[in-house]
Amino acid sequence: MNRPWTLLVAAAVVALEGLVATALGLYVAVRTLMGAAEDVTSALAESVFGVAIGAGLLWVAWGGLYRMERWGRSPSVLAQIFVLPVAVTLIQSDQPLYGIPLIVVAVAGLGTLLAPPTTQALYGEQPKS
Repeated sequence: MNRPWTLLVAAAVVALEGLVATALGLYVAVRTLMGAAEDVTSALAESVFGVAIGAGLLWVAWGGLYRMERWGRSPSVLAQIFVLPVAVTLIQSDQPLYGIPLIVVAVAGLGTLLAPPTTQALYGEQPKS
């Protein structure tokens, strides 16, 4: 079965989020190693968490969604749901340049993950009512 465009977009969104999380985790690690962190332990934990989440999202995007595995949709939907409150918090913290694009990406991710062609590709023929 061919991958529908909705599934490809969903995989791209999750991969993008994974790349950003990994990059931010690495950025925090580098800044910490350069002596910019006030609390080294917390900064290192934050960087490890960012890299781990990023790697997990990349695995879900490639190994789950792109390969059309059913299990890939649940963690992807959960990730989008977690992104929404972060985006709202950024907007409320006077950082709409980060928050608004994050909302757009999360809504696009949810829309493509829950779209009928994605469901069809991942779960097969849907029962007729």
